[in-house]
Amino acid sequence: MRAAVIVFPGSNCDRDLAVAFEQAGFQVDMVWHKDAALPDGVDIVGVPGGFSYGDYLRCGAIAAQSPICKAVVNHTERGGYAVGICNGFQVLTETGILPGALLRNAGLKYICKTVGLKVETSDSVFTGGYNAGDVIGIPIAHHDGNYFADDATLAVLRDQDRIAFTYTENPNGSVGDIAGILSENRRVLGMMPHPERAADQGHGGTDGAALFRALSGVFEAA
Repeated sequence: MRAAVIVFPGSNCDRDLAVAFEQAGFQVDMVWHKDAALPDGVDIVGVPGGFSYGDYLRCGAIAAQSPICKAVVNHTERGGYAVGICNGFQVLTETGILPGALLRNAGLKYICKTVGLKVETSDSVFTGGYNAGDVIGIPIAHHDGNYFADDATLAVLRDQDRIAFTYTENPNGSVGDIAGILSENRRVLGMMPHPERAADQGHGGTDGAALFRALSGVFEAA
């Protein structure tokens, strides 16, 4: 099993994400933003949290134009798997891989704490380690995590069971309490909370580890 973790100037959760993948049994390649291609044989791409390009212009906007993001778009268009966490979620919306946008938090403040997440669906390779309705504790750390989509997009997400996680207590104003969504083919997940920061007991909790274990089970079986 092989994962690629993208590294941008300003990424600060790339190594955390790599460790979470490694603990679940993946071989991990760290891929620089100026590279034009992903390594051969990659099963899943991880787009990590941080402040790519200092969040200039708009969070994730510059990163979305990098050479490697063109390769990530091609990877997902071919049916490849990807996960974008926090800034990575912002990047995935800026590339158009996932719908919607991440706006400034409703309270206009940076928020860093553990929050309750409700698992809305277990029907994906990312959430298959949970049961729908489970409530897990996952850290957030963001200033622009307010998910927005228009009514038509929200209706599609709900009708297609593509809302992966919602907040039990909305910290940022996200429409519908949305904390994470899936692509139409269910092979791409974007989420603002950080499961890689809840994958080791030494960090205070392991509720995020099931996400990475579920992924490893899928690719081992393949």
